[in-house]
Amino acid sequence: MPVPRISTAESGWAARAVSLLPARSTPVRVVAVEGRSGSGKSTVAGHLRAALAACGEPVHVLTMEDLYPGWDGLARAPHLLRDWVLAPLRRREPAAWHRYDWADGRFAPEWSRLPAEVAAGGTLVVEGCGSGATRVRDLTDALVWVAAPGAERARRLDARGDAAVYAPHRDRWARQEEAFYARHRPRAHARLVVDNSAAAGPAR
Repeated sequence: MPVPRISTAESGWAARAVSLLPARSTPVRVVAVEGRSGSGKSTVAGHLRAALAACGEPVHVLTMEDLYPGWDGLARAPHLLRDWVLAPLRRREPAAWHRYDWADGRFAPEWSRLPAEVAAGGTLVVEGCGSGATRVRDLTDALVWVAAPGAERARRLDARGDAAVYAPHRDRWARQEEAFYARHRPRAHARLVVDNSAAAGPAR
């Protein structure tokens, strides 16, 4: 069956995307938003959150940047996502995670938790590279792939507000992404593709 493809240039694209999401299989529906750096994952996730909220759905966005244990942490992050967040949700237990403090180079000791209304019956949107890993695929209800041309992704990365901080690690992170996508192939498992190729502001 062909995978639906929606362009962010279309009017009302986010509402249409929400209409294609499956019903919750457990009290919390989990939607992974995957794509390469600069494709616009966080932007797409934000629009999905707004569209879900407009439908009266409690929703929370968790960024994988909170779970990467540093610049070499892409491979480990899906394991943390599973152990801290998705597996407890599947067991109908509270989900809680430590946020990585990039300034201190360690995980914060405090636990972050889902808002009570989301945990009681809402949608968790997990955005970022690693959210569609094989390790967590059985615990997500839908995988959304965000697509954008390489030149546009590079332009957005150059325009990021934290570009100077990101620049020294850009090639290092790109190598991890390449290895991750070659092994896990999340695009092949997507339920929906969002074409975010239109020129826009900085995006991740």
